[in-house]
Amino acid sequence: MTDRFTFPSFDGVELSWQEVGAGRPVVLLHGLFSTGDTNWTKFGQAKQLADAGFRVILPDLRGHGQSGAPHDAAAYPPDVLAMDAAALVAHLGLTDYDLGGYSLGGRTTMRCLVRGMTPRRAVVAGMGLTGIIEIGKRTDWFLNVIANADSFERGSNGWTAVQFMRTNKVDGEAVAHVLRSQIVTTAAEVAAVQTPVLVLCGAEDQDNGSAPDLADALPHGTYVEMPGTHMSAVVGPAMGAAILEYLSA
Repeated sequence: MTDRFTFPSFDGVELSWQEVGAGRPVVLLHGLFSTGDTNWTKFGQAKQLADAGFRVILPDLRGHGQSGAPHDAAAYPPDVLAMDAAALVAHLGLTDYDLGGYSLGGRTTMRCLVRGMTPRRAVVAGMGLTGIIEIGKRTDWFLNVIANADSFERGSNGWTAVQFMRTNKVDGEAVAHVLRSQIVTTAAEVAAVQTPVLVLCGAEDQDNGSAPDLADALPHGTYVEMPGTHMSAVVGPAMGAAILEYLSA
């Protein structure tokens, strides 16, 4: 059973998060068009960690789920998701914690590290080096999905993304602002990250470039492969097991 809370972020926008378990805090950030529930609760990862003695903290990112989704572009300054993550950690008074994320949440985790957040360990899942240092093409692709949601052939990648977006009742205008707030992390910034980072990715997932290359670019990066594509890797038990093993070491 998860408990849900809200807090005003750095600019007053109300953000929602859930918690399950007690023990060492771990903050997990979900992917684009998703929620904390969909990414981490539905397929058991949060329970795996909670059962092992972690306090699992699952925010809904700005523009997603039960968090605020303003339509004013001014509510989405560059790096807003990393700023929100830092605000949540400060609100909760966390000083010794772990941090991770999947896909957009993984990119946000990297931005948090670059901006000076200091978790004991971090997890960047569903993300490769290109998705960190060259984000334009991927961002533009999703902006096109939002803008032209009815134009994709059934079964195509675009159609699948639209179905996921609609299933989660995504506010397209708000999430488009989220996408435009994303910024590039330079290779030099990646190379300067001193936090140990688990880079975890599906064997068939090249959506955001090479995960092994990202692990190699990090001074203390560890690559672990799990079965699946970008979408299916979340469904199986391997992701939660790999995160648990890394954070328990």
